Amino acid sequence: MAERISEKGKLYIVATPIGNLGDMSYRAVETLRSVSLIAAEDTRNSIKLLNHFEIKTPMTSYHEHNKYEKAEELIAKLRSGEDIAIITDAGTPCISDPGEVLVRRCAEEGIEVTGVPGACAAINALTLSGFSSRHFLFVGFLPGKKQKKERERELMRLSSETATMILYEAPHHLQDTLKDLCDKLGQDRRVCLCREMTKKHEELIRTTLGDAAALSPRGEYVLIIEGLSEDAAEALRAKERKDSGTVMLNELDIPAHIEALMEKGLTEKEALKQAALDRGMQKREVYRVWHGLDE
Repeated sequence: MAERISEKGKLYIVATPIGNLGDMSYRAVETLRSVSLIAAEDTRNSIKLLNHFEIKTPMTSYHEHNKYEKAEELIAKLRSGEDIAIITDAGTPCISDPGEVLVRRCAEEGIEVTGVPGACAAINALTLSGFSSRHFLFVGFLPGKKQKKERERELMRLSSETATMILYEAPHHLQDTLKDLCDKLGQDRRVCLCREMTKKHEELIRTTLGDAAALSPRGEYVLIIEGLSEDAAEALRAKERKDSGTVMLNELDIPAHIEALMEKGLTEKEALKQAALDRGMQKREVYRVWHGLDE
């Protein structure tokens, strides 16, 4: 780890409660009291937290719509020796959150960054779901409806995912997202919907995507979706290969296979990689045949 440059300040990534204020750590309170400035996602929400713990530190807004220009202002303050804390509305900053931009800039500038860990909605929901946590994928928010191609591509990718998946969704998009997930991942796929976590009216709905799509849930949710079994994922990939004509391409010799892939728009490098995957061969073996090195 690089030695801290003493004249520069330090950035603290401070986790705040996701509902229950009792989850605020002593260290988090002390850190927010000691820094020169707090960069908050929404100062109107965060002032309630600060008032509860009698924290008088000044705040500035740092959110999705000003993350680049405000990051430069904060970097300048850190360079001048000020310590700054970044917080989000609830939970751990930098997860589906603009804080990652500021952290990346600190890394580029050699400014020290440290974390004050605490609540995280994604991990809390995962532990409550009962699904496997050995392999899990944090998806965050899906691309919006206006990003039709990106959304379709992401849903197709998730349809064959074997890891447990963690998604966030806002209340006004929840039903559309559940319907799209049901269409692409299958109505029998198990899901756990989590809301109001750590609060008095905490709710977990363990059901299937088919049944969930018929619900009328309210509020912000974390969705935990069970991944496919390895056997089911392989069967799905085999079907996709068959539907795309891969089986027919495998009947060609290797050069003809690669040429056919390139005719579909793949670059030479992409075609070599795809042909190797299609034929169950090492890429270097396909490369040698394609370039006539084995003759």
